[in-house]
Amino acid sequence: MYGKIGDRLHVHGNVVGQPDRTGRIIEVRGESGGPPYLVRFDDGHETLVYPGPDAVIEPRAHVSQ
Repeated sequence: MYGKIGDRLHVHGNVVGQPDRTGRIIEVRGESGGPPYLVRFDDGHETLVYPGPDAVIEPRAHVSQ
């Protein structure tokens, strides 16, 4: 998984009733675009994320605004 600043991270809920979470990558701390990522989620919360198999990166060019 590789991301860039400005890409969107979409984490799918993995429990029934748990909503998906989306946020913008604001810092890439891994080598060559790899994790971990500092993400500002849509609710304003910022956290360091090591994405699992339930996450996808949506490149900035493909994100509708």
